[in-house]
Amino acid sequence: MAEAITVARPYAEAVFAVADSTSALGKWSQTLAVMAAVAANPDIAAATADPKLNPEQVYGLFAGACGDLPVEGQNLLRVLIENDRVAALPEIHEIYDELKNEREGIVDAVIASAYPLDGGQLAEIVAVLENRFKRKVRPQVERDTNLIGGVRMQVGDEVIDGSIRGKLAGMAAALMK
Repeated sequence: MAEAITVARPYAEAVFAVADSTSALGKWSQTLAVMAAVAANPDIAAATADPKLNPEQVYGLFAGACGDLPVEGQNLLRVLIENDRVAALPEIHEIYDELKNEREGIVDAVIASAYPLDGGQLAEIVAVLENRFKRKVRPQVERDTNLIGGVRMQVGDEVIDGSIRGKLAGMAAALMK
């Protein structure tokens, strides 16, 4: 079977194209978040994979769990059920949000720190990252006591290691040469 991300990408791109053309990026993000959360529920996942249920029963169960889905979301759900792709909803949501963030000029940053950061420190780090990446940064702060001190920042696949542990590792590597 194809990887879930490979299966999800065309759906996410199609939803993004529709959302972008109708200026409904935020609305679709919320709709997909609800649908992805329902699809990730083990009971719902088992029920949607049950061959004893026909597509209309699966739709009723899933749509009922989602609550008040907009018509466009209902249509997407019917297409996913018809193509046996409901399980790909979490990946569809993830890819869609990546496309949305790219369109809006937003990048997610994971900032790991040995100690809690106060508001001023976080604002300073975010300002540096926004200047470097020329995009708005949405920070996610984590505590990592293994860092000893300093911060380690990851934006996409780029890592900026300003931690003491990272600097010590760099020094050790330089001494080994």
